[in-house]
Amino acid sequence: MLDPAQLAALAAVHRRGSFELAAAELHVTPSAISQRLKALEERIGTLLIRRGTPCTATETGLRLIRHHDEVALLEHALSADLPRIGAGLATLRIAVNADSLATWVIPALAATTGFLFDIVIDDQDVSQDWLRRGEVAAAVTSHPGPLQGCDTLPLGRLRYRATAAPAYAARWMPDGPTPEALSRAPALTFSDKDRLQHVWVDGMTGGQASRAGFPSHRLASSHGFVDACRAGLGWCLNPEPLAAPLIASGALVDLAPDRPLDVPLHWQFARLTAPALAPLTRAMQTAARACLLQP
Repeated sequence: MLDPAQLAALAAVHRRGSFELAAAELHVTPSAISQRLKALEERIGTLLIRRGTPCTATETGLRLIRHHDEVALLEHALSADLPRIGAGLATLRIAVNADSLATWVIPALAATTGFLFDIVIDDQDVSQDWLRRGEVAAAVTSHPGPLQGCDTLPLGRLRYRATAAPAYAARWMPDGPTPEALSRAPALTFSDKDRLQHVWVDGMTGGQASRAGFPSHRLASSHGFVDACRAGLGWCLNPEPLAAPLIASGALVDLAPDRPLDVPLHWQFARLTAPALAPLTRAMQTAARACLLQP
């Protein structure tokens, strides 16, 4: 049997990035974390953490972290049938894209009891990688799968609208989002992983503006996108649930009402811990049906 305290120390060091932060999370001293990790590495016979800034787990370390998470979730599910186990709240780590978190995921989390959520925020195009590495138990992803050892459920399509402030549109796109206008009008981009604006521009211009490139601010915030767009900082793709009220009020204009961009989303989760995740899975499906476009 592997020591749960040693596995918890390993997971905390990897996820918090340092022995000091891991110690604070587990309410022990950094020396205790170091001793537990050393003992586990001696037991396994290989390096589990790369010491640095931040500290990161090796491939073997990640496998043990996944084992630690799986055991914790299975014990949590067992406690529903055997209350005397007293498992308490279980930490559940999931990967979610920022726009889903800003529009429909929070109600699903709030409707699910028994968990402490550890949310990894990453683009829907790469969130599956967190699940593949075993660093999360489930993910909202644009990939339908299949992923070995996982199940996938379709959630629906998150619709995006290309929006801008009226004054911005009048200044930068007086004739609409033409290839010439899109090549010079400042846009907003969430991060280097964010391809939404590029995909939409490709569709509008046959790839002309995207190949030539277009100027863009970087702003890693869904609500910040809306606020910056409303203030006239740039144009961008905003989720329809956030943009629709502002378009209706005239605070934003839809640059191409007949050219929305729909992004299909899926709920992907490890098959082994699916029973423990079942309450959250049901809540995610319910919340998605209320907000996302369905087939």
